Amino acid sequence: MATAKQKLGEFGETVVTKHCSCPKCKRQKTLKRLPTNFKCADLVCDFCGYLAQVKASTASNNLPIPKKVLGAAWGPQKDRMDSGIFFPLFLVLKAKSKTDFSIYYLSADLQNLDLFEPRKPLSKSARRAGWQGFYYNMEAAKHGLVCVYKSAIS
Repeated sequence: MATAKQKLGEFGETVVTKHCSCPKCKRQKTLKRLPTNFKCADLVCDFCGYLAQVKASTASNNLPIPKKVLGAAWGPQKDRMDSGIFFPLFLVLKAKSKTDFSIYYLSADLQNLDLFEPRKPLSKSARRAGWQGFYYNMEAAKHGLVCVYKSAIS
């Protein structure tokens, strides 16, 4: 059974595919979800092959943008960054008590190393000992984030 965080992530990916066109080819309804645990990307455009990452977070209301958002595994992210590969980011903010949400977009060419903050590796006693994740430092991205969709506020 999916956890609350997994359900939130699935929600984020789903609303982006429903409400956003591909930033590269501008076609609507071409963004598709990639399989769960695909490294560093969540969506692909089935027309032009554009790849993007989606992160979802809850907020007391759709603003302000959180200072940090949980990323995923640091190792694959760092390997791609070391090779100069950055994936665009869709950030979905979902209101805690409502179905309202906002979608923000950050282009890959506006990203820099300050956006990515490695977390401490998990302790030796943890189930996934040694695994290391990262945070997106949204303070480093605030000038590049663009709101691309806001649901109706009820």
